Amino acid sequence: MNVQQAYDAWAVSYDSMPNPTRDLEARALQQTVPPGPHGHVVELGCGTGKNTAWLAAQARQLTAVDFSAEMLAQAQAKRLAPQVRFQQADITQPWHWLPAPADVLSCSLILEHIRDLSVVFAHARAALRPGGLFYIGELHPFKQYRGTQARFDLPNGTRQELECYVHHLSDFTETARQHGFLCQRLQEWFDEDDRTSTPRIVSFLFKREG
Repeated sequence: MNVQQAYDAWAVSYDSMPNPTRDLEARALQQTVPPGPHGHVVELGCGTGKNTAWLAAQARQLTAVDFSAEMLAQAQAKRLAPQVRFQQADITQPWHWLPAPADVLSCSLILEHIRDLSVVFAHARAALRPGGLFYIGELHPFKQYRGTQARFDLPNGTRQELECYVHHLSDFTETARQHGFLCQRLQEWFDEDDRTSTPRIVSFLFKREG
């Protein structure tokens, strides 16, 4: 089962199953992305719409993107704000679906499934207006070092682990620098705010220069 098929299978139970990574990343996004109103926001990896409603409240227009048709179906069924447009796409391919530069890009819990960060940063730079913001929230690599990765249980009880790649903190910051982004904020997020534990989430806020 490839990553796309896995998310299709996960879609029906994604919202209802306990998921501390999903929930903590949502908090990270809401405390990292500056409140709107923003003009056009693009949400990469919208999934079932876990962050879409909040982002829509910050945007005059929101394009919510995912490559899983079943995840998108779950999000669309929630009948979110009228300014939300859903788009099925693979973000490693050219973003022909984006007709005009965006003010904010949001990318949640999907880059661990992409081997080459450079491809996404290149597309992000082309998609953002100068001065635009690029938020990234990911499972912290320290968690990955300990063996944690995206996984879920199929209805028959089989544990399904998704294909993932480890991206170190410097991989994000250096790739961003190479593509003309300045890091505005890097923050680590801990379960129950316990800073003596291993951080679960890392978030970045980058700004497109020039």
